[in-house]
Amino acid sequence: MKVVAIAGTFDTKGSEYQYVKSMVEELGLKAYMIHTGTFEPAFPVDVSNKEVAFAAEYDIDDIVSKKDRAMATEVLSKGMLKLVPDLYAKGKFDGILSFGGSGGTSLVTPAMRALPIGVPKIMVSTMASGNVEQYVGTSDIIMMPSIVDVAGLNKISKTIFRNAVLAIAGMLDMKEKLKEEKDDRKPLVAATMFGVTTACVGSAKEYLEAKGYEVLVFHATGTGGKTMESLIDAGFFSGVLDMTTTEWCDEVVGGMLAAGPNRCEAAGKNKVPQVVSVGAVDMVNFGPIETVPEKFSGRNIYKHNPTITLMRTTVAENVKIANKLVEKLNIATEKTALFLPLNGVSEIDQEGQPFYGPKEDEILFQTLKEGVNQNVVEIVEMNNNINDREFAEAAAKKLIEYMESPAASTM
Repeated sequence: MKVVAIAGTFDTKGSEYQYVKSMVEELGLKAYMIHTGTFEPAFPVDVSNKEVAFAAEYDIDDIVSKKDRAMATEVLSKGMLKLVPDLYAKGKFDGILSFGGSGGTSLVTPAMRALPIGVPKIMVSTMASGNVEQYVGTSDIIMMPSIVDVAGLNKISKTIFRNAVLAIAGMLDMKEKLKEEKDDRKPLVAATMFGVTTACVGSAKEYLEAKGYEVLVFHATGTGGKTMESLIDAGFFSGVLDMTTTEWCDEVVGGMLAAGPNRCEAAGKNKVPQVVSVGAVDMVNFGPIETVPEKFSGRNIYKHNPTITLMRTTVAENVKIANKLVEKLNIATEKTALFLPLNGVSEIDQEGQPFYGPKEDEILFQTLKEGVNQNVVEIVEMNNNINDREFAEAAAKKLIEYMESPAASTM
């Protein structure tokens, strides 16, 4: 029998959650009730709020005595974040379902995000019709708009609750009825791409797929880099072809597509074979041209399209970007290569193109070569633009060499 974890504030929304529980059981599933509220509910639960608070190293009675709702939400959320993945690992449930407003959503979604990709997770929320990035992050949480507040049973709320229960029941009960496709058993490779490195990644992808690998391409737009890093951490990939590290430009200079300070860490930390390059490190990304900050007036600006404006990185900025890449590459202890395209890092960084910058590229390459630990990181320099097929295929071949070699060292 499949088990649905139902998590929420049973003290304030008891009738709603009991209604959901009854539907889950009517469908032949087992309900596993996790109470995240401050006070005791009117019905028995499988995991009490005391257990949730204890997981965060707090006593629920202390939380109650302080009468601080914000503190209660924060503590119980931390407890859920620690407890829920552990309960899943112990086989206590197969999928998780919750309902709430802004508080309930903030309380449960961090724990949902900590569950592996593919575990059914549905959050019915009053916040679901807006920007849900803070709740979903890089996970596969399904956010379902509650339409009305999650308070009371009425014609609308019952319809939404019913659909949510049917959705998670379908994901659990129908899973075995969809046979795994043959392609789903191929080794997975992660690759990063931008518009100006499309030809490179397209050629590398074609080569890898011809050799029996499946390539998942991530658009290096901030969210793409974060998502790839989280999936590497989760153990999805046999190798990483990180050809487009442009998100560091936005992180260092202040563009709109930064992926955060942990970009380029996961492969090295998890000893996943990786080939890294400097694709699109010639550009910082902004929105429409009028959104480029005044402090950058006089810079080399290129209107990529009506909604995206690019700014060429300078010599000084490339030193900073290179040092960040050095820091991340030096995390690796094995099977890492850095490929340097000496004739340009993007489609528009070559002679006759708007971001052609030999001096900028030279300092980028020099800083990288001087900084990385060449006892671990293999540096490959080629007289190509990054989009040349020869360069792309060489990078793909090197990654295959790493993935198929049992040796622990790159050298």
